[in-house]
Amino acid sequence: MGVLSWSCKSDSWLQQLSEHQSSFHFPAVNVTDRRLSKASSGVTACESSAMSEPVVVEPPKAGEAIQSCGAGDSSASLDDGIGDTANESSEEESTGEKEEEVPAGDAAALQSSDTPQVNAQRPDSLSVPPSSELRLWTTQRDGEVKLRVEGSGEAADALTVNQMFAAAADRFSDFTALKWKEGEQQKSLTYKQYYQDCRTAAKSFLKLGLERFHGVGILGFNSAEWFIADIGAILAGGLAVGIYTTNSPEACHYVAENSKANIIVVENHKQLQKILQIEDKLPHLKAIIQYKDALKEKRPNLYSWAEFMELGRNDPDGPLDAIISSQKPNQCCMLIYTSGTTGQPKGVMLSHDNITWTAAATGLHVELKDGLQFQERVISYLPLSHIAAQMVDIWISMKVGGLTYFAQPDALKGSLVNTMKEAHPTAFMGVPRVWEKMQEKMKSVGAKSSTVQRKVAAWAKDVGLQTNLTKMNQSVAAARTPFSYQVAKKLVFKKVRKALGLDRCTKCFTGAAPITKDTLEFFLSLNIPLYELYGMSESTGPHTISTPEAFKLTSCGKEISGCKTRLHSPDDEGNGEICFWGRHVFMGYLDMPDKTQEAIDEDGWLHSGDLGKHDENGFLFITGRIKEMIITAGGENIPPIPIEDAVKEAVPLISNAMLIGDKRKFLTMLLTIKCQVNVETGDPEDELTPEAVELCRKLGSKATRVSDIAGGRDRAVHAAIQEGINRVNENATSNAQRIQKWIVLERDFSVGGGELGPTMKLKRPVVLKMYREQIDNFYKETTTQENPLPPK
Repeated sequence: MGVLSWSCKSDSWLQQLSEHQSSFHFPAVNVTDRRLSKASSGVTACESSAMSEPVVVEPPKAGEAIQSCGAGDSSASLDDGIGDTANESSEEESTGEKEEEVPAGDAAALQSSDTPQVNAQRPDSLSVPPSSELRLWTTQRDGEVKLRVEGSGEAADALTVNQMFAAAADRFSDFTALKWKEGEQQKSLTYKQYYQDCRTAAKSFLKLGLERFHGVGILGFNSAEWFIADIGAILAGGLAVGIYTTNSPEACHYVAENSKANIIVVENHKQLQKILQIEDKLPHLKAIIQYKDALKEKRPNLYSWAEFMELGRNDPDGPLDAIISSQKPNQCCMLIYTSGTTGQPKGVMLSHDNITWTAAATGLHVELKDGLQFQERVISYLPLSHIAAQMVDIWISMKVGGLTYFAQPDALKGSLVNTMKEAHPTAFMGVPRVWEKMQEKMKSVGAKSSTVQRKVAAWAKDVGLQTNLTKMNQSVAAARTPFSYQVAKKLVFKKVRKALGLDRCTKCFTGAAPITKDTLEFFLSLNIPLYELYGMSESTGPHTISTPEAFKLTSCGKEISGCKTRLHSPDDEGNGEICFWGRHVFMGYLDMPDKTQEAIDEDGWLHSGDLGKHDENGFLFITGRIKEMIITAGGENIPPIPIEDAVKEAVPLISNAMLIGDKRKFLTMLLTIKCQVNVETGDPEDELTPEAVELCRKLGSKATRVSDIAGGRDRAVHAAIQEGINRVNENATSNAQRIQKWIVLERDFSVGGGELGPTMKLKRPVVLKMYREQIDNFYKETTTQENPLPPK
């Protein structure tokens, strides 16, 4: 199948669709109908799978090979191997107790008469491949795949993004969809306005020459414009492509070139400069749009957001409706680029059905309320180029009629709590580092409290932890709530929730990276259970999620209804590679058939690259990552994360720990100390955090800076770290798992420094390269005795 395209220079496909409007009509459709009857001249766009009949695919038995779709893909059977996939380990969820409900929406009565209607008839000029020709994966941008409909749970209907959005705009018409602050002024969009703005953006993209299945790159912090550009690109038949704001110009070039981006949308002048540096190397680029701040220069094909929106505002609806009607749930509409720590980033192709089904299934699994009953509220602050933020902030919220409140760009530098107090989220997603920062801040504040306040807080936390652990080990309904818990709730828990802006939050999620047991227990003791979510970009986000009814500490919960898990080649303890099956499994990696074959095996299962096991009750526990597994020179397999977490728990002064030892004779470790972070840049500074200073004082150290400690300069701190590592070593399962040497680095890891990814996940290959000299020094001497104390 050739690429269906249109542009200012070549608009034959668009013209063909427009001309056909005279020969077949586009009947108005009631967007609340989940399924529609077939029209006389073809299959409607709202048909269950937008194909002649839904293709039913069950998880195959071993040996039943499944091949790819698309002329450009390899036709050989897929190799059974480990996927080179990006793990988002644990992605969402957390609940607390519901204190009060917010009125259903910031809206008045529902109105649907002004909502644009969907043109549902697909032009008969577009060929629909017979279902027998469709397979489970493709690497072509215009390819189609079989939908894994069988056993896909309550959210069974196959919908395009437009169908889901139009239904939401119809049902929640005058409810507030998006809300944000400009200075001290509150701004908002209703669902009706939101949908109309996305259609306007789509028409403007077409006016600029957006071609079918070509990218629209979006480079900037979360905003209404980000959402509108993303959805507008999809409605116009393009591919929505988020670009991390921390990307270098070279990294931006790779994503833009790989996605064949016709248009790039940037936040401000700073991001614009990155694109202008590479503009001449992007042959597909036709326009750049800046959505914040006034343009500092006039250039050809550079538009402000207002200018961009005016381009297509008065254009007729017909051409856009024709494109929307031609879209099918099994076609690609979005690219999520992996972090690229083990090579060039891979473009994860997600279909309309991947997004719409996952949004519906996740909302049902975590029991989000429908907006007509109660409007859920979420805060958008995590990078939207990451699948976790997109699913929560845009798609799941849209599906249930929720309200998304935008944080300020400096959210992760300190302003997030202020936004939380203003927005009062009912559901909140945080990566582990966000929860850890909150934990550090609360400990720092607590350390300055009076003796009586500290004793009351310690008592309450003990009551909270024991009560919640009892609830966890029994059923929530069966567990009795002691009177002391009610007292602690009134004296401490409610005040903590209010101070964090979580007083109305019933669902607190954590994911995208591993979280320590210490942090989980800290928040559980404050009656704020953090529900872990596990998944990956290649599974459109979530695969398993903990819920109040299915919650175990350190577990990622159970599968979303319609998803299946298989453990590949389990060992004697039940640890095997986690493999996924379901409607959420991605289409393939763009133009990378070899990598796709590594990720999806011959039976159609997605290999995560993560190791895990199930307990007797079906709870999934992540035990490691295959590519992170350390294999020592003696041949022992050692998962690094449990050891790293144990060191951070034993030595609270430690911020980050990275275990070294692959192909080495013994284990060593790089350590960083908790320090202040520059509010403007997010870079680590030399000054210790107040909590770290307090810990040093208790150890008899006068250190106030990292430079006072790094390299073994502080005898008291050095001794305390060694004592903590000794305790960890005592619990090691073998001598090979003991840490023999370690060093405290001069600065903490950070996103800007390159050691951490956008979701604060450790980029091990980068750290190995950056600190090669220190690591090599560990192994220069033949002795493996533990670090001696520095001289007095």
